[in-house]
Amino acid sequence: MADSALKKKTTRSLFWSFIDKFGQQILNFVSMLVLMNIVVPDAYGLIGSLAVFTAFSTILVDSGFGRSLLNRKEVSPAEYSSIFYFNVVLGVFIYLLLFFLSPLIAGLFNAPALIPVTRGLFLALIFNAFGLIPLVVLTKNADFKRLTKANILALFIADVVAIVLALTGHGVWALVAQIVLYAFFRTIFMWLYSPWRPVAEFSLGRLRSFFGFSYKLLLSSMISTTVNNIYPSLIAVFYPMNQVAFFNQAKKYQEIPFLTLSNTFRSVGMVILSEINDQTERLKRVVRKLIKSIAFLSFPIAFLMILIAEPAFYILFKEKWLASVPYFQILTLAGMLLPFTIIFNELFIAKERSAFFLGLEVVKGVLLLLLILLFFSKGIMGLAISWVVYMIVTLILSVVFSGKVIQYSLLDFVKDTFPYFFMAVISTGVSYFSTRNIGSDILFVVINPVLIVLFYIGLCKLFRLEMTGEIEQWFAARKKKKVSNEY
Repeated sequence: MADSALKKKTTRSLFWSFIDKFGQQILNFVSMLVLMNIVVPDAYGLIGSLAVFTAFSTILVDSGFGRSLLNRKEVSPAEYSSIFYFNVVLGVFIYLLLFFLSPLIAGLFNAPALIPVTRGLFLALIFNAFGLIPLVVLTKNADFKRLTKANILALFIADVVAIVLALTGHGVWALVAQIVLYAFFRTIFMWLYSPWRPVAEFSLGRLRSFFGFSYKLLLSSMISTTVNNIYPSLIAVFYPMNQVAFFNQAKKYQEIPFLTLSNTFRSVGMVILSEINDQTERLKRVVRKLIKSIAFLSFPIAFLMILIAEPAFYILFKEKWLASVPYFQILTLAGMLLPFTIIFNELFIAKERSAFFLGLEVVKGVLLLLLILLFFSKGIMGLAISWVVYMIVTLILSVVFSGKVIQYSLLDFVKDTFPYFFMAVISTGVSYFSTRNIGSDILFVVINPVLIVLFYIGLCKLFRLEMTGEIEQWFAARKKKKVSNEY
């Protein structure tokens, strides 16, 4: 594919992927805004305590086959169908296992109410298993427009039902319904939009042809998923459920913009990077462009969030959730690094370095365990700080390992990102000193984003940073296209 065609495909994919992820996060934000003012923190604590079980079992259902299918350029109908049948059977098996283990899980957290909650919540596993192949097919075809429709419609329905249930006093079941119904309707819409249908053929031999690559991805995902979701479950063992809720909701809210960025660039990366995985120099250019794009967006968003956190939480959730603010601010420092690590993960997978990827995840898992042991005595805030340290070291490791794949060094990364980091810090500092004497929380929350954006864009243009030039070119191209269409 020529550079111009690749750039056009990348831009189109980025646009629809961003609409998808941004739309989902907006819906998540609105639903959480409503639900957190109705549902008590203990109910959120019950859901949060199951985070590691939910994430771990979801990865098991995928079994690494989803990404293996995306990486393989040609996939036969029989191969799709064999993996589909395997995942459905596996999803049902894992659900039944968790169904019967639910009393033990509830006992671990000393929360009998978790027994029915666990049995209801994990129905989502079965629905996700049915939706895996249609999702892969749409992604492989870079049909992000239909993926966006499926995700947004499903989430909208789930959020509406959850809010109605919360308003009618159903508490934790509103949160369970939100998760399960999203999985159900998302799968329904995936099947409606995807052209793929299974054939009556199953072959263990075809499964084995994917297993050499997928099992390493599976092990890697199991480690990373456990690492990323262990904190709420760990806190639930030693602290009351409301403390789990304060930490988990802080983590979820700070993740909203960074997951939007991560998933947007991941969706594009998994298609584009796999397509040019045999062209090292070209791959390096694309990765550097993605890294600069993330830096341009991630850093100013992070520092703005830290600055307005306390008044924003008070306005949105009142005193009930103010205990989340310190966790939110600390975790945001880790969250802004997440999109970078996601891109490097996609790079390793695109180059089919699954053993390489697995080794990195093992190192990261051991690192987090050591950090938890080191910081655990400092309480929940100590755990939050340990997560920031973990993300910094993880990013450094990812950059160093990428040097062995595309000769992208730590110095290259600093050159690509530090200018945007520095401009974001300066812009936030200037904005803070300009508004610190404002007595109104609402005005403080409204004015600071405007000032930070103006200062940040102005500084980036003043120092002629690359991404402002890219944006100007994009708008110029759009304007030119609009004018030509008018004539």
